[in-house]
Amino acid sequence: MDRLEFLRRMGCGAGLMVATRGTGQSTELARAAWPVAYRADEPEAFWHAVRDQYAIYPPLIYLNSGGLGPSPRPVLDILELTARQLQHRIETGHFFFEQARGIVAEFFGASIEEICFARNATEGNSIIAAGLGLRAGDEVILETHAHPGGSLPWLNQARQAGVVVRAFTPDANSAAGNLERIAALVGPRTRVVQVSHVTAPTGIVMPVREIATLCRAKSIWFHIDGAQSAGMIPFKLQEIGCDSYAASGHKWLGGPRESGLLFIRQDQIDRVAPLHLGAYSSGDFDLSGHLTFTQGVRRHEYGTRNAATVVALAEATRFQSQIGRERLAVRNASLISRLVDGLRDLPRVTILSPEAAEQRSAMLTFRIDGIPGANVFHRLMDAHRLRCRPVNEEKLDAVRVSFHIFNTVADCDRLIAAVRQIVQP
Repeated sequence: MDRLEFLRRMGCGAGLMVATRGTGQSTELARAAWPVAYRADEPEAFWHAVRDQYAIYPPLIYLNSGGLGPSPRPVLDILELTARQLQHRIETGHFFFEQARGIVAEFFGASIEEICFARNATEGNSIIAAGLGLRAGDEVILETHAHPGGSLPWLNQARQAGVVVRAFTPDANSAAGNLERIAALVGPRTRVVQVSHVTAPTGIVMPVREIATLCRAKSIWFHIDGAQSAGMIPFKLQEIGCDSYAASGHKWLGGPRESGLLFIRQDQIDRVAPLHLGAYSSGDFDLSGHLTFTQGVRRHEYGTRNAATVVALAEATRFQSQIGRERLAVRNASLISRLVDGLRDLPRVTILSPEAAEQRSAMLTFRIDGIPGANVFHRLMDAHRLRCRPVNEEKLDAVRVSFHIFNTVADCDRLIAAVRQIVQP
């Protein structure tokens, strides 16, 4: 279904159609130009058509979707049009949530009862950390490469409730090694294991299915911080076997800022107490103390929300589904492989990201011996307009590159040439 039909079905009806035509802006143009058929003998034509859906001002080459991903035009159009239409009608748009929930749930391989909309992965991580009701002495296992949005909710529980946080350094050379490092930390007081599906500093893909099996066998809650995997790699949450998963919409998905989701497995929903309650958390309560939560994970949504971001997040998943999630992953992997081949033999360049395909993601982190990572970052940006990300976590002193569907082979080659110029002036 195209995005105008999506809006019609979700309740905007002819009003949004009129608003779209009245603006004379890019929604109709984007629909006319998309989709472009993929041809295996001419793939770059397809990917250039995808690139045309992004309004990134030249000469900037954007290589930081792992930090903040740009939204394609269809997502921006729906975000603006929905917000304007709701303002014109003076409505909250809560009627949008359920159909958007269905679209997002299907994309992630979950049921609608297992999904709620959050502001970002940090909020989802916080709901799990506080909602499980851990006690003093209970242990939580994290990796040392966890983003602050993944680690601080648990450190707060350490301060507030006396929870013990134990950490392992992720193994960039072996998926089995990561499983072994987690198993070595598991003890009788272990209650939760959390990992980043893809680690932010160096892009290590963690063996989440195997970790889920380990945790299930020991009755340990397994939570995934999916900020870097949602929209980067294809997967189905119900197949992974985790208990919960949190993701942001504003990175690889190309959704709007302050959009995200939280998944809790159907049989575990009641184990997570809501952090905040308000309208829509319950439809059955009275002031005598009676309170029954709303069915499903949607109980963690409360009060008046920005429905436009939810509609836009659903459109972002639709956009990626139209491209093809497997095709997207193969494309990104090919760009990373090209970058690895271009950097591998350069003097003084050390690649910190995994070599093995099972652990490699669409992010690659490298350092140049003798040049601080911040200096490399600024030289790439100032002299070549290549926007990467400095990596200071764990004293790595490196630079991270994120390739996504709007990047081209020419972008990759331009980066390789820039690094070569830095190391061989």
